[in-house]
Amino acid sequence: MRPRLLLATSNLHKVVEIRGILGKCIEILYFGDFLLETPEEWGRTLRENALIKARYGYEKTGYPSLGEDTGLFVDALNGAPGIFSSRFAGKNATDKENREKLLYLMKGEENRKASFVTVLAYYDGERVEFFEGVLEGKISREERGSFGFGYDPIFIPKGYNITLAEMGMEEKNRISHRYKAVRKFLKWYVSVL
Repeated sequence: MRPRLLLATSNLHKVVEIRGILGKCIEILYFGDFLLETPEEWGRTLRENALIKARYGYEKTGYPSLGEDTGLFVDALNGAPGIFSSRFAGKNATDKENREKLLYLMKGEENRKASFVTVLAYYDGERVEFFEGVLEGKISREERGSFGFGYDPIFIPKGYNITLAEMGMEEKNRISHRYKAVRKFLKWYVSVL
């Protein structure tokens, strides 16, 4: 029987992506299975926000929990939107509104360099472990592609000329920031089981 792990999120896109990576080895539950909402992210770093979610998930369900926080860091915007990526255009902004604001701020900017950073925090009531994945790339000049979510339609990974949203999930999962963090977690998790 596969071990069970709570992915401390309500974001179905992230659940599908992480189940696609871990699903064969670990049964992934998420907040929707327990009718829980994601707690408020009041941390000042991706690490702090990931741990807030992991601790909350464990406290509410009793399952070892994996909190996740991802940010898009754009050089020309001094690292913005960073930890505010999901609410860049406002507290209840849609993915599209966030992308539109970013493209507006980048209008005429030649330095398009950016990086996606994912931090995972594992918490089981005793242990806390962190895992990080980074994907370097640049911001496109317009939205392209219909796959993915968030900033995927405007992020071109280094070494590619297509956005993450123009890739299929399988290809994206082989190179993404989230994939890199999840693989580090899996390597550690298997070693301590």
